[in-house]
Amino acid sequence: MSSLLPARHLLRAKDLADARFGEPLTVADLARAAGLSPAHFSREFRRTFGESPHAYLLTRRLERAAAMLRTTDRSVADICVSVGLSSIGSFTTSFTRLFGRPPTAYRASFLPAATWARRSGRPRPACGSCRCRRR
Repeated sequence: MSSLLPARHLLRAKDLADARFGEPLTVADLARAAGLSPAHFSREFRRTFGESPHAYLLTRRLERAAAMLRTTDRSVADICVSVGLSSIGSFTTSFTRLFGRPPTAYRASFLPAATWARRSGRPRPACGSCRCRRR
């Protein structure tokens, strides 16, 4: 009996990638979490989610880096390392491919993080209607 939902073991590996993207995870680590050989895991992951495990992990890392570029004043090199990547050149190339511009140009298109800190002192809730932030 075939199911349209991803198998639990693949979701376990995907959750590991989401939770520990900043660590030096490999496809073998993700395969171990799913209880499969790396080759079989890679085939099943790609068939189920439409991209390789490596591409999925890289995308999660780059999305987190983009969020950090928008909301912090940390250096690009520091952000690169904090999201689990070791080569700034590869980071810049991959980031540009995904977001259409290099990390420094991406950051320049947003208000500086210090501006947001001065305006409110704390981030506002995304919905804007949360009463817990009102005094």
